[in-house]
Amino acid sequence: MLDQRLLRDNPELISQQLGRRGLVLDLSDLQAIARRERDLEEQRSALQAEGNRIGKEVGQRIQGGASASGPEVQELREQGNRIKHEVAALEEQEKALEQQLRQQLLALPNLPSPLTPDGRDEADNVVVREWGDPRREPGLQEHWEIADRLGLIDTERSTRIAQSRFVTLLGQGARLERALISFMLDLHGTKGYLEVLPPVLVNTASLTGSGQLPKFAEESFRCADDDLWLTPTAEVPLTSLHRDEVIPADQLPIRYAAYSPCFRREAGSYGRDTRGLIRLHQFNKVELYWFCRPEESEAAHEQLTRDAEAVLEALELPYRRLELCSGDLGFSAARTYDLEVWLAGAGTYREISSCSTCSDFQARRAAIRMKEGKGTQLLHTLNGSGLAIGRTMAALLENGQQADGSVRLPAVLAPYLGHDRLLPPA
Repeated sequence: MLDQRLLRDNPELISQQLGRRGLVLDLSDLQAIARRERDLEEQRSALQAEGNRIGKEVGQRIQGGASASGPEVQELREQGNRIKHEVAALEEQEKALEQQLRQQLLALPNLPSPLTPDGRDEADNVVVREWGDPRREPGLQEHWEIADRLGLIDTERSTRIAQSRFVTLLGQGARLERALISFMLDLHGTKGYLEVLPPVLVNTASLTGSGQLPKFAEESFRCADDDLWLTPTAEVPLTSLHRDEVIPADQLPIRYAAYSPCFRREAGSYGRDTRGLIRLHQFNKVELYWFCRPEESEAAHEQLTRDAEAVLEALELPYRRLELCSGDLGFSAARTYDLEVWLAGAGTYREISSCSTCSDFQARRAAIRMKEGKGTQLLHTLNGSGLAIGRTMAALLENGQQADGSVRLPAVLAPYLGHDRLLPPA
């Protein structure tokens, strides 16, 4: 959430920076609300101070010999009671304005970092680096063809169980999925991440704190009888792991690696990636999450991205890193690197991880602060996939396919699977 002080004092800067995202906004009404709320707060504080002064004066006069039921004390008490009523009225007005302002601010995205390149959409994203040697041979199959041939997935029966855009993994496919989750968590553990297995159901406050609500309500699955939603990403529960907390600065950075199933409606994506493992309503993911000092977030962003890249390199998957332009940033992000893995059968790169620094945007929404000395301030949060499991499996199938119909797997998975090759059914 954006800083109310910035809205009151410099709304032009907010408009300018959100303009880099392609938004044209008139913030004058919001600024007026913010200033009115501040004025009411100042009036209330002044009245409360006057009420406290009168209360002390009543005590002093009684100690000085005045009768507690005498006219001079009664007059002071009446003044105090009038002030209490005025303060209560101002508090109600403040509360209403605060709620109105918060609801509107919750709908505004984060400001782009000064380091984020300007641009309108994904066409203006910048390739930062490439790794690996992409296979470009003719006749390579796409991953769903390989998965069908090897008996790794069942989509037809999954539609019967749930609906379209769900898959059931079978045999070697299920084992490979489990192996990838374990491998990724183990690798991140060696880098100092604390492994977390969070709840899959999250409440409205958790989704609001991370930035999914209110904007992306239509993308999420909600329970009918409870204030609970199926989490779209472990970023949501990890943000709220410290919601409403003050963290001692000497405990930072805090780094988490969490596996979770993820659930998304994929509204507006009908007709896109309808086959295979790329765009599903339910998928597994390992998420990386940092809480850090504001002055360390730029270096943390680079390290988090490198930690995600280390998974791709260990799995011998060619990829490239893109820096997203201002017009293609996610809602909560100030700066983002996307990692795109090479899919040899499709002959294209596809996103497999999005690594973002969110500055103090999520921390303000979720009320997460750091304490250093006698003061507190908002910390910074960062997140990134390390990695999306289904897309990783798709890349392994397409890049590892062999002429004999088998799929060669990277050596790092052999300890988890007991072999380094997927074979067609006998």
